[in-house]
Amino acid sequence: MNNETSFPKNDKKEIFGWMVYDWANSAFYTTVIGVLIQPYLISLAQDELGKGGIVFTVGPIGSVTAESLPSFCLGLSVFLQIFFLPVLGAIADYTHLKKKLMAVFCYAGVLASSSLFLITGDKFVIGAIALMIANMCFAAANVFYNAFLNDITTEDRRDRVSSYGFASGYIGGVIMLVLNLLLINNAEALGLSTGMAVRLSILGASLWWGIFAVFSFYRIKSRAPEKSIDDGKNIITIGFSELLVTLKQLKGLKYTMMFLGAYLLYNDGIQTVILSSSAFLSQEISDDSSFLVMIFIIAQFAALIGSLGFERIARVIGAKRTILISLAIWCAIVIFAYGFLNNKVQAYIMGFFIGLVLGSAQALSRSLYSQMIPRGRESSFFGLYEISEKGTSWLGQLVFTIVVGITGSFRQAILALIFFFVAGSIVLLLTDTTKAIHEAGNLTPEEAESIEPVV
Repeated sequence: MNNETSFPKNDKKEIFGWMVYDWANSAFYTTVIGVLIQPYLISLAQDELGKGGIVFTVGPIGSVTAESLPSFCLGLSVFLQIFFLPVLGAIADYTHLKKKLMAVFCYAGVLASSSLFLITGDKFVIGAIALMIANMCFAAANVFYNAFLNDITTEDRRDRVSSYGFASGYIGGVIMLVLNLLLINNAEALGLSTGMAVRLSILGASLWWGIFAVFSFYRIKSRAPEKSIDDGKNIITIGFSELLVTLKQLKGLKYTMMFLGAYLLYNDGIQTVILSSSAFLSQEISDDSSFLVMIFIIAQFAALIGSLGFERIARVIGAKRTILISLAIWCAIVIFAYGFLNNKVQAYIMGFFIGLVLGSAQALSRSLYSQMIPRGRESSFFGLYEISEKGTSWLGQLVFTIVVGITGSFRQAILALIFFFVAGSIVLLLTDTTKAIHEAGNLTPEEAESIEPVV
C-alpha cells in the first residue's frame, strides 16, 4: 500500500495549512465577488447603455439589463458547474490528483480574476465572462478543499476545524477589505481615479488568493485513494460512471439526500443575499464604494464572531438546531431589507447580523455534511455539495434576476429570497441527521469523542 495512507489525522500543522486556504480565497470572494465587481460592471454597462439598458435577451427569462448582468452571469456560472463539479469529485476519489486539481483550478481562478483589472469602458461583457470563469474555478477548487476536511480530521474535531477554517477566512477577508477601503478613500490623494482604485483592489485580492494558497499546498498531504481504476478504464470514463454511482448511492442515503436538499435551498438564499447585496445597496442606499466596503468589513468581523460563537452553541444544542436558529435570523434580515432599510446606519446594523449568521450556517453545514457521506467518496459527494456552496447559487440568482427584470425593484427581489430560507428550514427540520450519519457508516461527534483520545 502506498505510504501516503500513513499520514495521521488531526495533525496541527496540516490543519493550519488547510485553514490558510480559506484565508487566501476569502479575500477574492469578499472583495471581488461580494463587494466591488458587481457595482463596477453595472456602472460600466449603465455608462454605455443607460439605466435599464438591455445587454441581451435570453428567451423565456427575458432581458438581461445593465443592472442584472452580474447576477445573471454568476447564476449561469453555477448552472454550468452542475455538469462538471461532481465529475471532478469522482475523478479525485480514484486518483492522487486531489491536491493537484485543487491547485490547477485555484490558479486558473487567480488568473481570470486578475484579468478583471484590465476591464474598462465598453468591455463589461468580457469582464462578465472573466467573472464567470473565476467563479467556476473558485468553486472547483473548493470541491477538493472541502473534501480534505475528512482526510485531516476525525469526526469529533470537524465542527471545530470547519468553524475555525471559516473564521480564518473572515479574518483574511477583513484585512483585505480594510486595505481596499484605505486605497479607495485615499485614491485622489494618491493621484488615482476611483475606478483605478477599484481595479487595483480587485487585482490585489486576486494575488492574495494565489500567494497565500502556496502555503496550503505545501502543508496539505495527498492520501492514496481508497479505490483504484480497473483495467481498460481511464479517469474520464471513471468520472462520469462514478457520478451515476454517487447519485444512486445518494438515493439510498435518505437523510443525507434530505440534508443536501435543505442545504441547496437555504444556501441558495444565503449566497444570493451575499452576491446581490452590493448591487442592492448601491441602488437602494448609496453607490459609494467606501460605504460598500465598510458594510462588508462589518459583516466579515461579525462572521468571525458568529463562526466561533455559534460553534460553541452547537456543542450544547447540536449543529442542526443551531443552523435552524441562524435561518430564522436570515428570514428577519430579508424582511428588514425589504420594508425598513432606509439609511446607512441601518445598513451597517443589517451587515452585522448578516455576518453573524453567515459564519454559523456555512461552517456548521460543511462539518455536518462531512459526517453524512461514505468513506472514500468524499470528493464525489462534496462535488454535489459545492454546487450550492459559497459563491455558487443559481436558483436564487435566477429568481433575483427575474424579479429585478420584471419589477425593476431590488427590494422585491430581496424579499422573494425568504422562500429559500423557509423551505430549507422545513426540510432540515424533517431531516434526522443522526440517522444520516449512521446510514453513511460514520460516528456522530459524541460517539467519536467517546472513543478518540483528545490530543
